[in-house]
Amino acid sequence: MVKLSVIVPFYNVQTYAPDTLRSLRANAREDFEFILVDDCSADGTPDILERARRELPGAVLVRHEQNGGLATARNTGLDAASGEYLTFLDGDDWVAPGYYEQLLGAIEGLGVDFVRTDHVQCTNRGRSVHRVPVGRRDEVLDPRGAILPADRSTSVDYAFAWAGIYHRRLADQGLLHFTHGLRTAEDRPWIWRLHREARTFAVVGLLGVFYRRGVSTSLTQIGDVRQLDFIRAFDQVIEETARDREADRLLPKAVRTYCAIISHHLGNIERFEPAVARKLRTMSAAAMRRMPQDVLKAALDSMDYERAARLRRLRRRTVAGEVAA
Repeated sequence: MVKLSVIVPFYNVQTYAPDTLRSLRANAREDFEFILVDDCSADGTPDILERARRELPGAVLVRHEQNGGLATARNTGLDAASGEYLTFLDGDDWVAPGYYEQLLGAIEGLGVDFVRTDHVQCTNRGRSVHRVPVGRRDEVLDPRGAILPADRSTSVDYAFAWAGIYHRRLADQGLLHFTHGLRTAEDRPWIWRLHREARTFAVVGLLGVFYRRGVSTSLTQIGDVRQLDFIRAFDQVIEETARDREADRLLPKAVRTYCAIISHHLGNIERFEPAVARKLRTMSAAAMRRMPQDVLKAALDSMDYERAARLRRLRRRTVAGEVAA
């Protein structure tokens, strides 16, 4: 029986894929499988993955006929995986030797639905450790309890799917699949659903994932229309949280986070193409109108002046435009 499935989407990462695959080889075990998903790469990535299929123990290669994006590629990997436990890695990142064995030991020892881990962010030659924003380590916790408070960074803000390991029962319950077609912020509805619906989780101080930041092909570095998928992603967070039995308690966190992300993008609007920048303003204003207005007002009142002022200006322009029309 396969104990652990590692799901790794690849798309046009020929420069980085060899490092990723070498790190998987250093983690191979006869009861581990590596689901390599080629998301219709157009560079040398397919040849690298074909070689890995032959040479990497436990490798399973799946190819997309057309590019579907990270969320869809991860779903393809989930559907192909057979492990008792599941985890993710991106095709331009890497893991330390023996990391997955330690990660597996952590979740089996704690007996929880999922475990979250810290990671190392790598930018050029710089290295920095990023911690899960949960203080209690190595103990069984309630996932719902880690969503709040609304005005601080919490576990739902640390949305990296690859920073953890997940029991198969979560997949069987429909909690591990991503929203099909999301090109960015795909982890956000996913992590919120996980924390609302799973029963138990834990955080461990295990450093072993190395996240490559600033890759030129990453969507976080490209100011095109795909970046606007964050609106679709956070709309989903709001809609699903509004149906939750504790909506009154959880919605302030969801709305405040959504507003903070909108403000962040508006504050960096110069990196977007002009047509995309206009669409960002229009879609952001519409998103604010869809939010529960009393919760939105409280969220803006709780934010720092610069971010709140940016969002209020957008609201005023929208209202003025509607009156003029």
